[in-house]
Amino acid sequence: MPQKLPLSTLIELAQNRTDAATRALGQLQSAHNSATETLDMLLQYRQEYLDQMATLMRDGMASSELHNFQGFIGTLDNAIEQQRALTQQADTRLAHGRGDWQDNKRRLNSFDTLADRRSQQNVVALNKREQRDSDEHTSRQFYQRSQQQAG
Repeated sequence: MPQKLPLSTLIELAQNRTDAATRALGQLQSAHNSATETLDMLLQYRQEYLDQMATLMRDGMASSELHNFQGFIGTLDNAIEQQRALTQQADTRLAHGRGDWQDNKRRLNSFDTLADRRSQQNVVALNKREQRDSDEHTSRQFYQRSQQQAG
């Protein structure tokens, strides 16, 4: 079994970490979207409830009914504030997840760049060896011809 080069191992580890960070970022993005959608839904529901209350107040409503509406709106306001806190936490986690993914991607790109440089160096060295071998072969042929002509 051929032994892996240390750089290949580092690239593989960096790729695995980047893949894991990508999956985590996707989950964080999904959680963020869900929290934002829930907040938007609560805000919309609150506005609809306020609109309904305004319509009923124009038509006349009992004070007990108004009190119930106000109590429910207070409950909605509490739920909205809790959801805003959850959304802010999701924002923070998402920002950290993006930073983690960027760090991992940058590390992977660095290792890939090193591997490309090493590959280019190997190609240059191989070309030099081939040129040297070709030069030596040509020199031997020239020497052999000059020996044959002299002898």
